[in-house]
Amino acid sequence: MALFASKKQNATPAFAHEPLQAAAGSAAQIGQFYTYTVGAGAELALSVPTVSRATQMIISLVGSLPLRHYTRQWTGERYEKIFLETESWMDLPDPTVTRNFIMSNTCMDLMMRGRAFWYVTSRSSATGRPLSFQWLPCEMVETLDQNGPQYFGKSDQVNFNGVALPTQDVVQFLAPVQGFLWTGRRVIETALKLDRSAERFASNEIVAGYLQQTDSSEPLDAESLGELAAAWSNARRVNAVGALNSAVKYEQFDTDPSKMQLVEARNFSALELSRAIGVPAYLLGIGISGYNYSNATQAKQDLYLLGAKLYMDAIQETLSGLDILPRNRFVEFDTDGLIADVEMDHTDISIEEPASSRTSQEIDS
Repeated sequence: MALFASKKQNATPAFAHEPLQAAAGSAAQIGQFYTYTVGAGAELALSVPTVSRATQMIISLVGSLPLRHYTRQWTGERYEKIFLETESWMDLPDPTVTRNFIMSNTCMDLMMRGRAFWYVTSRSSATGRPLSFQWLPCEMVETLDQNGPQYFGKSDQVNFNGVALPTQDVVQFLAPVQGFLWTGRRVIETALKLDRSAERFASNEIVAGYLQQTDSSEPLDAESLGELAAAWSNARRVNAVGALNSAVKYEQFDTDPSKMQLVEARNFSALELSRAIGVPAYLLGIGISGYNYSNATQAKQDLYLLGAKLYMDAIQETLSGLDILPRNRFVEFDTDGLIADVEMDHTDISIEEPASSRTSQEIDS
């Protein structure tokens, strides 16, 4: 009888942490979306149109691509991919939302903060491998053994909303670069200051200036001058009609957005933002003299290779880990339509030479 009792104990699955997993998730309020936040830093950065557009372009590319499942076989010269039927989570990682939603938000966290997190919501009773996931906002995740912004590996102490989570139930995605909220902090602040400056000019019906007493008027004390300036400022704020007597005149500052180089500064700021994010400037409508792009396929490939690929590699390689898939089984984004070889004509991408560098005969022809 003891022998049979021993066999019954050995037959118990080794993945019996479901009650602990549920308790940890409940305590951390996982799935209670009213507690979720992406952070004030990300919201502020996305208020800049260049940042918003650049991130939209990258996450729309990542979120629209399906996943495919494969194994590798050695042919004697190189490995050959043998594609397999996809598992259910590859088509729908989180059954409650679309694949586009979870992939796009994962990519956004990788871009903004340099890492992203999924929580395992169910496992196979036979193999113990994950069957479904839920995206966790990176802003709400705290790793006690790593502060960032540079992360050197996966954390062993993961807290969500102040509650410790079982590390084996957290999928950790690490970007190969630091998050944009740190690398682009200065250029984001500059862009916001320039936007506020432009907003001040746009909200004023008249050019900024000051009130000056005329020579023929009696001098006013500081209190009277303050009240006069406050009344004038309030009238401008509510777009009311202002009136001045012969004792005071309005003097305009000899400045405007063009003299302050505000337009040029904002264009340069947008260019710096495109460089920090990694999206080619021409895709964001930022003109760069000397380059003429006229091929849509090449533009799509540039967005993939220069902007999205490093985040896509981080996602697909993490999902191919041994904690999710068996050995020699992998998952990847289906990018055949993006990286197909395209024969480019010389007229598709051209570099224009300055007129001063051409001979008179070339210009005439």
